[in-house]
Amino acid sequence: MDHKKIASEVLNAIGGKENVSAAAHCATRLRLVLHDESVVDQAALDNMDVVKGTFSTGGQFQIILGSGTVNVVYKHLAEMSGQTEMSTSDVKDAAAKKLNPIQQFVKMLSDIFVPIIPAIVAGGLLMGINNILTAPDLFIEGKSLVDANPEMADLAALINTFANAAFVFLPILIGFSATKRFGGNPFLGATLGMLMVHPDLLNGYGYGAALLNNEVPVWNLFGLEIEKVGYQGTVLPVLAASFILAKIETSLRKVVPSALDNLLTPLLSIFITGVLTFTLVGPLTRSAGNLLTDGIVWLYDTTGIIGGIIFGLLYAPIVITGMHHSFIAVETQLLADVVKTGGSFIFVIAAMSNIAQGGATLAVLKTTKNAKIKGTASAAGISALLGITEPAMFGVNLKLRYPFIGAIIGSAVGSGFVTLFKVKATALGAAGIPGIISIRPDTIISYIIGMAIAFAVAFIVTIVLAKREEKKAVKQTSDQVAA
Repeated sequence: MDHKKIASEVLNAIGGKENVSAAAHCATRLRLVLHDESVVDQAALDNMDVVKGTFSTGGQFQIILGSGTVNVVYKHLAEMSGQTEMSTSDVKDAAAKKLNPIQQFVKMLSDIFVPIIPAIVAGGLLMGINNILTAPDLFIEGKSLVDANPEMADLAALINTFANAAFVFLPILIGFSATKRFGGNPFLGATLGMLMVHPDLLNGYGYGAALLNNEVPVWNLFGLEIEKVGYQGTVLPVLAASFILAKIETSLRKVVPSALDNLLTPLLSIFITGVLTFTLVGPLTRSAGNLLTDGIVWLYDTTGIIGGIIFGLLYAPIVITGMHHSFIAVETQLLADVVKTGGSFIFVIAAMSNIAQGGATLAVLKTTKNAKIKGTASAAGISALLGITEPAMFGVNLKLRYPFIGAIIGSAVGSGFVTLFKVKATALGAAGIPGIISIRPDTIISYIIGMAIAFAVAFIVTIVLAKREEKKAVKQTSDQVAA
């Protein structure tokens, strides 16, 4: 494989070196910021055997080349275009300048929550394992695995403790990540998060009961009563507090003498933010967060199957825009308060969409005569079933268009089914077949049936549309010959 030639062909197809603003690569993709994406020769890229797919999102034009190839091609491309070595973060920063305010807001949420996803996924999956061990009637009628095997009780308790850690101390994770994103010291953000879940405070989960019984503890500061309540399982309060902390810290560093900076800036930042958090910011955003969560749950419960169908139909188009990253914050809130919410329905809808994308892609594998598309579809289809849809969606379905239509129809039908049966996830994970472990135990069967429906509908609709496209192509050829 002539990597230098490939780099040259890619560079010409994207409009030459003059059109490249920034360039980097990840494990499988070239990630480019272009001055003008309209000049890209998409047909030339599609005709290159090495190119598995292309897509544009978040201000970046991305070209899927595959691992082992992308890094070598990037090296030659960078030399030809005069680009210095850049990280994906550098490219993201360059791309962010091209985004509108809504896109920038979504990117901000993504920057905050994506880094902490591994911790939430780990805790959530452990919670799923604990649910499997303790859920009655899952394997044994009238009993759980722990009931039938008492010697497993401590194992279940151990797993439950491990599982809860990420959610009990969620403000610490968010505080660290958010403060870093807002330009402050992330360790001060973590300290603020620790303050918000300090064991001396009333546990946030018990706040409602304490309020009803008029037993909320308070600090009495010169006649001002401040509630001594923690913020376990909350998202909005720590986001707001982290923003304030970062702004106070950066402002203080501009006015505090350098000799005293290391002493006074952290002290004043934490103290001022802490007071604001417990007196004003925390109570207001806690109420706002509760309203948001209650509103989402109400909407889900009220709209039922119709809402599920609409969400399933729109999920993949939302992914194309990149706005699905904003769902992470909502899902985190739903999972953090799982006792009240029952879990996340967003994860389940995402899984239906991913399975449908895989079904549509495998239908293309069966119907297409194009060797390149066939090669891409075989791996991409399986990948989508496992929860990774980029190769399927951007490399096959959107390129051909009709499989994407089949996929969103399959997603809509599957999503309607799982919504009808109130299927929810108690953890984040791979939204696909492996997601079974993330699903509430009493709804696992409905989840599996939903996946089967989403796959089957997407597969069948795509085959029907493929035959229609084939007939249309034959007719056009006949008309051209006749003319």
